[in-house]
Amino acid sequence: MALTEERKAALLAYCKLAELADDPEVAALIPAFYEAAVGYMDGAGVAEPQEGTSRRAQYDLCVNAMVLDNWEHRDLKEPASQVGENVVFRRMLNQLKLTEVSNLDTEG
Repeated sequence: MALTEERKAALLAYCKLAELADDPEVAALIPAFYEAAVGYMDGAGVAEPQEGTSRRAQYDLCVNAMVLDNWEHRDLKEPASQVGENVVFRRMLNQLKLTEVSNLDTEG
C-alpha cells in the first residue's frame, strides 16, 4: 500500500510530528518506517483490509504503532532486553492474524 498524502498526514498526527513534516529526518524516515511496517504486517500474514472496515482501523493502528516505535527508538542505545513490548499492539496484531480471511473483508 502506497503512502498517500492523506495517510501520511494521519500518521504524522498520530506520531505528533505534524509540525515537523518538512524536517528532512521526518521526511526521510517516516515513509521508510511506514513501508517496513506494512511489509511486516504482510509477512505476519495480515493483508491490508478493505477501507472503512473495523479491521482496517485495527490494521492502521498497528502500522501507526510500529512507525511510532521505530521513530522513538531510531537512536536506541540501551540493550534490547530493556525495551518493553507494546502489549496492546501485540494483542491487536494477534487478533488481526487470527481473524484473517483472504480478500473477504466485506464489513463496512
